[in-house]
Parts: sequence; structure tokens; C-alpha cells
Amino acid sequence: MKRIFHVLCLLLLLALVCRTALADRMYLIPDSDTRRLTESELWDWDRESLSFIFNEIFARHGYVFNPGGKYDVWFSAMPWYRPNASSDNQRYCYPQLSRLEWDNYHTIKRVAAEMDSYGYRGHDSHKKCYRNFTPPNNNFTLSGFYYADLKAGQKLAVYSAPSSGSWRGANGKAQVSTNGGVWAAGWDGNWLLVYYETNNGSIRVGYVDGSKLKGSAGTYQNLYFEYQQVILTAGCALTDDPMRSGSVMAQLRSGQPVTYLSSYINQRGQNWDYIETTVNGKQARGFIPAGSLDYPADPLFDAEGGYDDAGEVG
Repeated sequence: MKRIFHVLCLLLLLALVCRTALADRMYLIPDSDTRRLTESELWDWDRESLSFIFNEIFARHGYVFNPGGKYDVWFSAMPWYRPNASSDNQRYCYPQLSRLEWDNYHTIKRVAAEMDSYGYRGHDSHKKCYRNFTPPNNNFTLSGFYYADLKAGQKLAVYSAPSSGSWRGANGKAQVSTNGGVWAAGWDGNWLLVYYETNNGSIRVGYVDGSKLKGSAGTYQNLYFEYQQVILTAGCALTDDPMRSGSVMAQLRSGQPVTYLSSYINQRGQNWDYIETTVNGKQARGFIPAGSLDYPADPLFDAEGGYDDAGEVG
């Protein structure tokens, strides 16, 4: 019995070591929160990479980035990233940074400003360029979704809309196993919007019933949708996979009225409109290529760029 106990302890220790090593590879600079960075090492990176190193300091503490922006997309792919429940970064995020992290913040900002003054962007010989760093599951990401640390051993029914009476993929049998990776965007009532990889290698975006979840689902904000009545300007396919296969839920026709909910960006920078309609007489939500709807431009849209006192240095 003692030998079995020792073996189990050894296996647990090895698992923890492997997990720590994997987590280190998920950071551009794994110890930027415990070690003082030097200007010379920062000059080993190209200018754009500095922006991600800079924001990594804040992302550790749940900094909320511009939805759909490059930092939101990048850090959303990181299992360690947990955005604050509030978007008030100054109140909820900044106080968590240590004095050392603030010193590193100033060092990175100083080097970035110096690079800008020289018009320096970097060169191909840099080994530590963020483009050469592959975040986990970077072959499929969707803006606004974050890795969900769900209790393993669950199989949850997945619906295209927040209702058990809505259209359901896989011939009405779509479900997700929490033994695999699951990414979540937020709550619509008691339904959690998620995406995951299916057995055939495609991606499915849909809703799981929060009352069926065992254990904690983590902290996610309530989803905000516009619910704007619009008209399709061109025929197109409705899909629940805007990242890989584009599997067709239904073919929509030009002139058809639908409800616009929101917009998302996938890992290739493609824009998708998230809409609600009906499929086979059932409520259904899915994605269509942006530009297929007749709706007014949003005058409040604020593009990313530049930097404020902290976070999102461009």
C-alpha cells in the first residue's frame, strides 16, 4: 500500500511539473512578474512583440482588452487568462500589479518609445518574435471567448440558442465533453455560450445549460447583444463554425429578415456577424460573413491603437 501511495505521489508531482512547464511556454516572458527586465533583453524583440509583452503584465491580472482586438484575440487563447468581471481596469486590475511589475511596465514603455523614435520595427533575425510563438489551440480562436476550466467528466447538451427547444447540431445530438478544451464567452440568462472541437475536427459554437454544470464555470460576464432587426442583402450560409469548416446549418436567402446580435473575429482576422433566425421552424443562432446585412454603421466604434496610462500599448 505504501509503494502504491509513493507511486501516486510521484505521478502527481510529474503532472504538476509538466503543467508548470506547459504554462511557462504560454507566456512570452514567463517571469516578468518576478524578475526585473533589462533594456538589453527587450531589444532582442521586435517592436510589435513589445506590445504583447507589455500587455502580458496586465493580462496576468485580468486586464479587459478591446473586444475583438488583437490583444483580446491573443490572450483569449491562453488558458491562464481570466478577464475581470468589471471592465474598470484602473480599479480592479492596476492595484494588483506589484512594484516590480510597474518597474517592468516603465522599462518596456521606455524601450518601445525609443524604438519608435528611431522608426525601428525589428528584423527577421529576432528569435523572440511573438509571431513565432504559438499559443495553445491557436489554430482556432474567436474573439471574446476564454478558456473555461470546467470540472472534468461531464457531457453537456449543446444548443444553437439559449433554449432546449432551439435547433441542435449533430442531428439533434450535439454535446460537449469537459474532458477536452472548452472556451466560453459569457452568460445569456442561465445559458453559457461556448465553443469546442468536435470529434470530426470542426468547431461548434453553442449554448450549454448552466443548471446542468457540475462545479464552478468560472467568472463570466453577461452577454450583451443588440437584437437589431435587419435584412440580408445577399444569400449566404448560416454556420456554427466560423473558424474551420464553415459547416452549414441552413442556407439563407437575400431579403430575408434576421436579428443581428453581435460581431466576432476569428484567428484569420475574418469578421463574422452573429445572428438569430429560425431553422426548420426552431430558434437558431449562428454566423454569417460580415457584409451580408443591411444595418447602420455604429458611430460608437472605437478602433484600437496608441496607449493610455497603462495597457494596450500599440
